[in-house]
Amino acid sequence: MEQTEQSLSQAAAAQNVAAIIPAQEDVATPPLVAESSCPTCAGGGAASFSFVYALGRIETRFPNLAVEKEYAQATARTKTAGKTDQETFQAVLSQRENRYLARQLCWVLTIQGLETYLLRPHDPADVDLLIDAIRAARNPNDIDVVVGTLGPMAPPEMCNGLMVPIVWFDQIYSFDRYALIEAIPKPKRPEKTTAAQFRAVAEEVFDRIMLLTDNAGNTDEHRALNYMAMRYPAIYARAAEQFANDSSLTGVEVRPSPLSGTRKIVDVIFSYTDRKTDFTEKFCARCDTTEEFPFLVTKLSPYYDR
Repeated sequence: MEQTEQSLSQAAAAQNVAAIIPAQEDVATPPLVAESSCPTCAGGGAASFSFVYALGRIETRFPNLAVEKEYAQATARTKTAGKTDQETFQAVLSQRENRYLARQLCWVLTIQGLETYLLRPHDPADVDLLIDAIRAARNPNDIDVVVGTLGPMAPPEMCNGLMVPIVWFDQIYSFDRYALIEAIPKPKRPEKTTAAQFRAVAEEVFDRIMLLTDNAGNTDEHRALNYMAMRYPAIYARAAEQFANDSSLTGVEVRPSPLSGTRKIVDVIFSYTDRKTDFTEKFCARCDTTEEFPFLVTKLSPYYDR
C-alpha cells in the first residue's frame, strides 16, 4: 500500500514538472482585450488587479489552539507507527475525512525563508493542491510555484497573529529542484556540452534567478522572470552555449519594453561577458504580464542598448 502511494506521488510530481517545462518554445499571440470588465465595479469600469507568480515553499501553521488540538485527535485515529512527524502530518491531511482540517490550517508561502503570503484558493476544491504540496520528507530543494491574485493584508486573527498579504491562488506546482533541472531539454548545440555540464549550467542560471533581491513575484518584472525560469528552457540552452564559448553570465535585468502600449510587456535581458576580452553580449526575450498568466511574446534574441 505504501509503495503504491509512493508511486502515485512520484507520478504526480513528474506531471507537475512536465506542466512547467515544455518540450518546445511556445510563443503566444497577445489577446486583443487588455482588461476584463468588472460588473460589480462602480460605473461598470475595468477591474484592476495585482497578480502574483511566486517561487518559494509552502508551509503550514495552526491558526489557533483549537485547530491544533483537533489535528492531534485526527492523528490518534490514524495509523502512524514508524512514521516521522512529517510523514504523519502528510498521512493525516491526505485522508479524505480530514480535509476539513486542511481548510482550517494556515497555508503560508515562504520565499528565501521569509513568510511572504497567506494562501487561499479561489476554488475551494483547489485545497487539494495545497495538500499535494506537503512532502513526506522536507528537502531544502523543494520548490512551489504559486500563481494567483494579490489580496489584502491578513488580519491578525486569521493566522495566530501572522500579518502578511493574502494570495488567492489559481495554480500551484510542487516539485523539487532536481526534477526541474532534469526536465529541462538539453540543447542540440553546443555538441560538446555533456548532460552533466548542462545540468550544472541550468542549476547556476536557476539559482541566479532565485537569489535575485526581493523577488516576491508580485511585480511585472519579477513575474516575467519567474515565468521564464519555469516555462522557457531557451534561457538555459543559451547559457550553455555561452559558457561553452568561455563567457560568464554577468547580469539578469528586466525592463519595461518600448513595445508596451495597452499591454504590459517587459524585456528580460541576459548579459554574457567574454572571460578573456571582456566583451559583453546581451540577449533579450519579451514577456507579456498584463493578466494573471504571463506568456512569451518574442523569443530570446540578441539585444542592443539604445
